[in-house]
This record gives sequence, structure tokens and C-alpha cells, in this order.
Amino acid sequence: MAKKDKGKKEAKKARVAAKQEKVAKKTEKKAKNKKDADDSDVEEADLDAILAEYAKKQEQFLKVTEDTVSGPSPRSASTFIASPSDGRELFLFGGEHYNGAIANFFNDLYIYRINSDEWRKVTSPNSPLPRSGHAMCRGGNTGGIYMFGGEFSSPKQGTFYHYNDFWSLEPSTREWTKIETKGPSPSARSGHRMVAFKRYIILFGGFQDTSQQTKYLNDLYIYDCQTFQWHIPVLPPAAMRPDPRSSFSFLPHETGAVVYGGYSRIKTSTSAGKSKGGRQASRVIMKPMVHQDTWFLRITPPPPEAPMNTLPTVRWEKRKKPVNSPNPARAGATMVHHKGRGIAFGGVHDVEEDEEGIDSEFFNQLLAFNIDRNRFFQLSLRKPRAQAAKKQGGGNERGGRRGRGKADEEELLRNLALIEGKGSLDDGELPLKRDDDSDDDDVKIEKPVQYEMPHPRFNAQLAVQDDTLYVYGGTFEKGDREFTFDEMHSIDLGKLDGAKEIFRRELEDWQGSDDEDSDEDDEDEEDDEDDSEDETAGTATPATSVAPEEIAKPEDVAKKQAAEDEEPEDEPATEKSDGLPGPRPFESLREFFSRTNHQWQDIILEEHKFKHATQITERSVKEIRKSAFERAEQKWWDVREEMQVLEDEQEAAGIGEVVALESRGEGAGGGGGAGRRR
Repeated sequence: MAKKDKGKKEAKKARVAAKQEKVAKKTEKKAKNKKDADDSDVEEADLDAILAEYAKKQEQFLKVTEDTVSGPSPRSASTFIASPSDGRELFLFGGEHYNGAIANFFNDLYIYRINSDEWRKVTSPNSPLPRSGHAMCRGGNTGGIYMFGGEFSSPKQGTFYHYNDFWSLEPSTREWTKIETKGPSPSARSGHRMVAFKRYIILFGGFQDTSQQTKYLNDLYIYDCQTFQWHIPVLPPAAMRPDPRSSFSFLPHETGAVVYGGYSRIKTSTSAGKSKGGRQASRVIMKPMVHQDTWFLRITPPPPEAPMNTLPTVRWEKRKKPVNSPNPARAGATMVHHKGRGIAFGGVHDVEEDEEGIDSEFFNQLLAFNIDRNRFFQLSLRKPRAQAAKKQGGGNERGGRRGRGKADEEELLRNLALIEGKGSLDDGELPLKRDDDSDDDDVKIEKPVQYEMPHPRFNAQLAVQDDTLYVYGGTFEKGDREFTFDEMHSIDLGKLDGAKEIFRRELEDWQGSDDEDSDEDDEDEEDDEDDSEDETAGTATPATSVAPEEIAKPEDVAKKQAAEDEEPEDEPATEKSDGLPGPRPFESLREFFSRTNHQWQDIILEEHKFKHATQITERSVKEIRKSAFERAEQKWWDVREEMQVLEDEQEAAGIGEVVALESRGEGAGGGGGAGRRR
């Protein structure tokens, strides 16, 4: 009996010891996790100390260095901008990456060399501190690149920090300069936008996170690059102005700038049941708001004889809702400026089903926003058409032209850029390409091409260089999981002949918790939506794979929206409407200028009254030819969207190429009235 009691006591003692050991391990694990969570996540975290540590590391760099690397690490909320001084470079700065557990912020500068297909990382002793959500723009007449603001947070995102510093970047030397200004300056913020207008930098909007709430802004600041001062323009007291917002599109214009869309949260009352007295109770919540309005900021510079510190006069003008605007309204549809229009990609539409869940719909559409006409157009990628066998010799048949490589376009633009010193366009002939014009960095690298838009996403980074759109990164969500794309694509905006995959790397593992129920619901929704077709303008399939036939055709979009819109349909800009030569369907910029260069030269001569001049110098001839090409190029891009709609209609009808009789020349055959009607 004693032995049995002794055995029980020893077993109980072992269980107690095991339990104590388990508790000790659990306590040790909690302490370790608490230590790993970083002290910056407590409410009294000293973010200044964290940033000081970054600055200390920065001082280790003694000079600006540039090293070839495999590419930037995955990130979102960075800035992606084309170099204003070198048409072969793209600049990527800053951003953040969240893996579900830790948020990392970056202050590295990456440069993508387009011709050699390589990334270079720049280190500098004077780089700005890590940030995301900042704004960058090219300096307009003054050159360079400017950057303002942004945000920074602790690794666990317990505390946030907004910047109000102002920087300039010299693209050629890669040197950063912090700009110290006197007088008023924009408050700390992120989610704002900047554009350049002549010698000014225009800053608008954004948001600030305070301890109580997120405050959205609609203030306007103008920075004079000659006097190095920020100014707050004086607006009439009763004048209309845009509502506070962030993440909007801000596009430059020859007479000011244009604001479209944006995101904010507005106060609204909602029912909270009945109170004890039987009355209906309500509470105030912050409701998401996706803006779809358009505002034009008209800027009138001071006269040349005015003092240097004279401010330009500005006023806001509200426009009507754009024709064919994206439907449904979406946030995070980033837009970049290109030749008088905005190019937008992606976006997300959120529907709050209840206080606990949000149903999100992601898009991968490519849209063009014509600023002057206040109209959206859908841009679709085209698969290459089967080319007929080319005739050997100088026959009358003109082979398929839309399938030509981009080298022809680049050759034309390069030669025309050298017209003033080397070239000649007499009799419509283009100068020959010389061997010494080639770039040592040019490397012809074949990239995989896909004929569907990249995966749906929002907040992708866009940049345009030499009529080519570059799409970097972006974010996609599924359930509680957030994906940051680690890839880049390029799309020729003139040909739309597929999306080239510059690079793509596997996504990193998600460290946060996954919502399995949400994932299953999303998969069921995707299966249902794969069988449906979009019937409204601006709607794309939000599934992970998007079939071309599921995207609304441009001609259907245009007809449907034109019928619903109260405004009369704009007349296509053709030779009949404005009296100027216009491009034809499937006609490239090179072909259009080769066909109409004499007409454009006559227009320039008439405008400048050179026809009645007694002498025209050699320099005048070169200037006329250069101006003629600039006018032709502007015309080609102005009507590009209409031409693409016509091309899609003709392709659907089996029409491959339209050739006018007058372009065939005498004796080409096929004359007569019947030929003109075909």
C-alpha cells in the first residue's frame, strides 16, 4: 500500500513538473514574441529614434554609387517615373512591403535601363529617409525630379509617421538635394499628387493620420522653382473646389492641370437600433467614398514684365462626369500622362456587405482618358494577324503593316530628332540610318509576350517612356491575404500588340493568418463570374484569369454609353471635321507622316506666311519640316482612340487594311467609282 501511494505521489509530481515546464516554455515564447514585436509598436514608440538609425546607416556611404542588380525587392506605394533627361531610363524610389506580419519601408533608388534590360541600384549619402505614399513629378521647364512627403510606420504598423520634406533629384548625377524653403509650406501628408506647370510645381490633396482619425485634404500649394518658395494661391471665398481626397489622378495640361477621381472617407449616420427610451438610435461612422468627378485647375502665369515673386492666378472649374467613365467606380486605378491623355490601369471596387466584411472586385482594364474631350476609351490588346505571303519585287500589294517591329517607329523618331543637323525630308524621303547612330547599350532581348492584360490589381505603378507603358507591381487581395506583385510588363501604346513580361518573380510567403472561409467564398464567386459576360462600360472580369472574349468590346462600349449619355456624341476628328490631314485605320505614325508631310508643311507655311516671303533660308526649311512632324504626331495621338475603335470594327468584319486610291499613285489600277466604294 505504501509503495502504491508512493507511486501515485511520484506520478503526480512528474505531471506538476511537466506542467510547470510547459508554462515556463509558454512564458518564454511570449517574452520572445514580445521582444521580436519591436518596441516601436507601443503607443509611446520613438519613431524619430528609428529614423535616426536609418540616417546613421546612410552616413556610411561616402559618395553616390551605382551597381547592377537583379532588380528591386517587391514593394507597393512606391513612385515610378520616366527620366526627363534620358529616354532610356526609368526611376523607382521608396515604397513598402507587408507580408502579413512585418511592414518594411524602403529608401533605395533603382534605375531601369530600357535598352540594356538591366536594373541599377543607387546608394547615396544624402538619400531621403524610407517612405511610401509620397509624390514625385518631373520639373517641367526647370528639369530634374521633385518629391514631397510620404509616410513611415513601425514594423508592426502600430505607429505612423508622415513627412513634410521636399527634395529634388538630378537624373544625370543621381544626387539628392533637400530643398529648404521659407514661408508657408505643405503640411505632412501622403496620398497626395504633384504635377509641373511651366516653372511651377503644383501639389494637391492627400491625407494625414492623427491619433483620433484620418483627415483627408483638399488644399492647394504652388512651388516656384525660380524663387524657391511655396505659395498658397488665393481663391475667391465662394469659389467651388474639389472635395478632400487622396489617391486621385492629377494630369498636367498646357493651361493648368486636371484632377479626376480619388478616395476618401466621409462622416455619415447609421442606425444603431433602439435606445432604452424606445427612440431610434444612430451613430456616426466613416463611410468610404470613391470620387468620379473631374476638376480643371486653370493657371494664368504672371506677365513677363511682372516682378519675380508675382504669383499666377488660379481657379477651379468643375467639369461634367467623363463620358464612358469606369463602371463600377474603382479606387487605386493609377493613371499616367501621355501626349494629352491619361493612361489608367487596374483598380478595385469595394462593397461593404456588413461591418465585418468587404467584398472586393479587382480589374485589369487599360483605359485612355482624353483630357480635352473629357472622355474615356478602352484599350485592348490585339493578337497578331496572319500575314499574307509578301510578293517579291515592287508589286502594288502592301504587306501587313501592323505586324512590323518597333524598330521602324524608333528609327523614324530618331532620324526626325536629328533632322535639324543631319536629316532631310525632301520628296517625302527619310534619311538613312547610320551605323554610328546606334547605342552601345542597345541589346535586342526577346521577352515573352501575352495577349491578355496583366493580372487584376490596384495601385500598380505606371510610367511612359517613348510611347511605351511600363506597369510595375501592384496589389491584389484574396480573403485576408494580400499579394504584392513582383513583376513588370510593357505595352506599346501605339500598336497594343501584346504585353511584354520584363520580369516576374514568385510571390513571397504570406506570414499573416489566412481566412479559409473567405478563400472558399472567393473561389465560388470566381467560378460563377467566369460564366458571365460584362455588359457595362469599364467592367472587367475580376477573376485571376481573364479571357479576351469576356472583356466588353470597344465598339459595344462606345455605342452603349453614347445611348445612355445625354451629351451628343463627339464627332470624330477627321479631315472633314477640322480640315486637317488625319490618319487612317491601321496606319502607323511613320506611314501617316510619309503620306501627309507635304500637306503639313503647307499648313505651317500658311500659318507663318512663308509663302509670300522673298527668301526662305536653309534653317527655315529645317524648322518647317520639324514643325510639320510635331503637328502630324500630335494629330496622330489625338485621334488614336477613334482609330482603334474603327480598326476593331473592321477586324470584326474581316477587313485587314484600308488603302485609298490616291495613295496608290497613277497606274496602280483599280480606279473608278466602284473601287472607291469598297
